[in-house]
Amino acid sequence: MNQFELSRASSVADALAMLAGDSQARFIAGGTNLLDLMKEDVARPTRLIDITHLPLAAVEAGKEGGLRIGALVSNADLAYHGEVESRYPLLSQAILAGASPQLRNMASTGGNLLQRTRCYYFYDAAMPCNKREPGSGCPAREGVNRIHAILGASEQCVAVHPSDMCVALAALDATVHVSGPAGDRAIQFDHFHQLPGDTPDIDTSLAPDEIITAVELPAEGYSSHYSYIKVRDRASYAFALVSVAAGLVLDGETIGSAAVALGGVAHKPWRDRQAEQLLIGKPANEASFTAFADALLQPAQPLAHNAFKIGLAKRTIVRALSRAVAMEEQS
Repeated sequence: MNQFELSRASSVADALAMLAGDSQARFIAGGTNLLDLMKEDVARPTRLIDITHLPLAAVEAGKEGGLRIGALVSNADLAYHGEVESRYPLLSQAILAGASPQLRNMASTGGNLLQRTRCYYFYDAAMPCNKREPGSGCPAREGVNRIHAILGASEQCVAVHPSDMCVALAALDATVHVSGPAGDRAIQFDHFHQLPGDTPDIDTSLAPDEIITAVELPAEGYSSHYSYIKVRDRASYAFALVSVAAGLVLDGETIGSAAVALGGVAHKPWRDRQAEQLLIGKPANEASFTAFADALLQPAQPLAHNAFKIGLAKRTIVRALSRAVAMEEQS
């Protein structure tokens, strides 16, 4: 780990002033991902700006009946917050499927959005990696790629996004609020994370001089019919091979609206609103869910070792939607 300076910000404006003009400075809250990156010599900030004392740790009423979550709310506090458990149980379930209790106690809402990929090659500083060093190559394309992307990848990068929480936020149509020298702005969750394209080193649409201040949820939380399923190699503390966040609004036995987001399959939480239209007005049964899953996975392009993810994703989608209808016990 390289040497670095540590500063503490007392306000959002103070944090932005510390960051300004220092391209090697990074904000740190729980540090559950950044410190890993520093230990592996993947990230080498010369200055860390402690933001844990900023007034961004509240969960409060949002606009039009929604919920506003401060960027410093811990994953544990968010998962067990009464409003989240009752109105957005899909989010609570997704958070509890991730990491470990100790990590959830430290990890922040804003930090979870900014997690970097867990690709073997990205974490190995001795290997080339376009995400870590643009133009150096992507050994995962021809190497060990069992955990890698089947959707939205490029010749430059086939890594996947590691977050469980973000998959639920994608399904819930969250909005990310950020602040910077130019003022405040809101970013729809669909547009926050980026596909790799020719710039795999750029993970999000957050500018280098901005800070996340909050995540806002709309009033609709799919609290009556929802499911989060995470398929992984072991029962706990493992990243998803495939995960599915599903929310439905039913009109009797007919689907009135639907939201389905996938994790473990792409560089960002994967949601296809056009494919979701195939569910609207259809009976809430296995045939409808299978047709939707087939359409959603039609663009998939597997690598040498991860073709199994296509069938796995289809089965998991059907299972998640079926559980959302029946409201089986969530585990």
